[in-house]
Amino acid sequence: MNSLIAEHLIEAIKDIVSPPCPLHEPLFIGNESKYVHECISSGWVSTVGSFVDRFEEMLCEFTGSDFAVATVNGTSALHVALLLAGVSEDCEVFMPSLSFVATANAVAYCGAIPHFIDIERTNLGLDPSVLSAHLEQNFVRTGSHWINKATGRRAGAIVPVHAFGHPCDIEAICEVGKTFGIPIVEDAAESLGSYYKDRHTGTFGESGILSFNGNKVVTCGAGGAILTQDEELQKRAKHLTTTAKQPHPWEYFHDQIGFNYRMPNLNAALGCAQLESLPEFLERKRTLFQKYKATLTKLEDIQLVEEPEHCRSNYWLQTIILKSEEASNSRDSVLHQLNQQGILARPAWIPLNQLPMYSSCPSTTLDVTNAIVPRLINLPSGPKLMQEEYA
Repeated sequence: MNSLIAEHLIEAIKDIVSPPCPLHEPLFIGNESKYVHECISSGWVSTVGSFVDRFEEMLCEFTGSDFAVATVNGTSALHVALLLAGVSEDCEVFMPSLSFVATANAVAYCGAIPHFIDIERTNLGLDPSVLSAHLEQNFVRTGSHWINKATGRRAGAIVPVHAFGHPCDIEAICEVGKTFGIPIVEDAAESLGSYYKDRHTGTFGESGILSFNGNKVVTCGAGGAILTQDEELQKRAKHLTTTAKQPHPWEYFHDQIGFNYRMPNLNAALGCAQLESLPEFLERKRTLFQKYKATLTKLEDIQLVEEPEHCRSNYWLQTIILKSEEASNSRDSVLHQLNQQGILARPAWIPLNQLPMYSSCPSTTLDVTNAIVPRLINLPSGPKLMQEEYA
């Protein structure tokens, strides 16, 4: 049966794009070369320069965030955002186990413990009803904090993840955070250009983070950003990510342990050009989704993941779910056949709770996660696929 699924899937995809087609290749169609050359010519290629300021301004304009702080990558952005939310060694931080490892790693960098919550079937994001019930049953209020009855650690933060660019139920998650007094730090690394009820992801919590890795919708080569509506938090984030150096014409005085996390001007130059093309990238990816939908919905063993109700997704990674139990048992065989044909599909990440360094972390039952993850496949998704050489 797996051969038949793969055969039908390969045939359907080849009707849309011509292999070889990578999972998510960056597209450079604008001012990338011009801005990078301008940056090099200025001599300001490191963490100070006009392109960094411009990049942050463009992010605010596009996302509607009041403030943005550009960083070297999304992981560093999440690390600092968690620290500024008060996450420390005595904390547990709630997150889905369906996420890239950086989500848990950033928590570990703070000395805190990831606490895994099951996901929703519809949007593949953290389930707010599961989180709320879990807090009610397993945590007790002590003073201003909620304490895990079993471990004695406090609830430090909630980190919703907008998986594959699809907005999770962030409004309901924020309500849980408000009810229990737990700060929300959004992992919007994958969801630049995604909206929940006309509001951009990453702008709901105390802060949110973005990633501009080479495989994201917009790339700086490497890069990230912290989004926030809090001016004081923005100032603290900028200070911490600039090695906590006090401004001075020549002295190097650092008033606390900081991080060398600011985005270089050279990367920001590339990012500014990419942001100028972002609306076109998003339109191309939506067109690709529509083509996948028109073709793949004819295959009875495959479900295409669509944007949730009241949301607009950037469709970062086009995702399918193998429906039947028999099909899910042969996912790797399907992946092998797709890749042999030059269709560079990938599975979802291994759930974080199954990785050796996080296997002993607390969690809810993860029934939905365990049922869906073995059946997920990410298909080629880059905006470049809508160019002539692939069509």
